[in-house]
Amino acid sequence: MHEIVPGKRFDRYHELGQHVFGEKLGLWIIVPQQLIVEVGTDIVYMVTGGQSLKKVYDLLCSSAHHCKDIRLTFWIMIFASVHLPLSQLPNFNSISAIFAAAAAAAMSLTYSMIAFFASAFKGASSHSSNAASAVDYALKAATTAGKAFGVLNALGAVAFAYAGHNVVLEIQATIPSTPDQPSKKPMWKGVVVAYALVALCYLAVAFTGYYAFGNAVAPNVLISLEKPKWLVAAANLMVAVHVVGSYQVFALPVFDMMETVLVKKLDSRRGSGSGSSPDPPMSWPRCSSE
Repeated sequence: MHEIVPGKRFDRYHELGQHVFGEKLGLWIIVPQQLIVEVGTDIVYMVTGGQSLKKVYDLLCSSAHHCKDIRLTFWIMIFASVHLPLSQLPNFNSISAIFAAAAAAAMSLTYSMIAFFASAFKGASSHSSNAASAVDYALKAATTAGKAFGVLNALGAVAFAYAGHNVVLEIQATIPSTPDQPSKKPMWKGVVVAYALVALCYLAVAFTGYYAFGNAVAPNVLISLEKPKWLVAAANLMVAVHVVGSYQVFALPVFDMMETVLVKKLDSRRGSGSGSSPDPPMSWPRCSSE
C-alpha cells in the first residue's frame, strides 16, 4: 500500500490509519500512540546521552585531577544543545542527516562489541577469583508487585529495542520509488538487516552483562563497567554519538506533524482575511520522498 504503483502511496502512518479507519477516527487512533512512542523514545535518548557524557567525564576526570562534579541535569542540557542545529535539517535526505544516521549505525555496532567483550572479560575475571561470590543472579525483586513490574519493564525494554517500526513509513518515504525500482525492495532489505543486528547486539550484551554483574547490572551496561577506562569512555562517547542520530529519526516526524498543523492554521487564517486565495506559507517537508 506504500508504493505509487499499484494503489495509493502512504508516506505517514496517520495517512494509512485514515485510509483504514476513516478521516477523523484514523487520526485519533494513530497519532496519539505514535506521538507517545516518538516523544517518549526521544526523552530516553536525551537522558541516555547525558548519562553517557557524564560517564566519560567521570572516567577521564577523576578526583585525583581535582575535577568538579557536574550533575546529570547539566549533561542532559549539553546533549540537548547539540540538537538545536540538527533539528533545523529539512529532511532525511540532507547530507548532514545521512552522515548522522551512518555515524549512529557505526557507533552502535562498535560500542555493542566493546560492551560484549568488556563484560565477558569482567565476568571471566570475577569467576576465576573470589569475587564471583559477590555476583548475585537471584531475582532482584522480593515482592509480587516488584516481580510483576520487573516483567513489564523487561517487555518494555524489548519493545524499545524495536521502536523503529513506529516510524517505518516515514523512513521509507525518504527512499525514491518508481514503478521500475520500488522503494519496498531496499526497505525490506534494510529492515531485515537492521532487526537482525539489533537482536544480535541486544542478546549478546544482555547475556554477558548479566554474567558479569548479575542482578546489579545497570540498564546501560556501559555505566556498570569501569575498566579499561579509555575503552569504556570511548564506548560511552559512541553511545552519545549514536543517540544524537537516533534522536532525529524520531524527532523529525513530530516536527512534520507540528508544521503540517501550523501551515493549515496559518493558511486558513490568511484565507479568511482576504477574498482571494492566499499564497501558501513557507514550510519544510521533513519526510519528503522527493
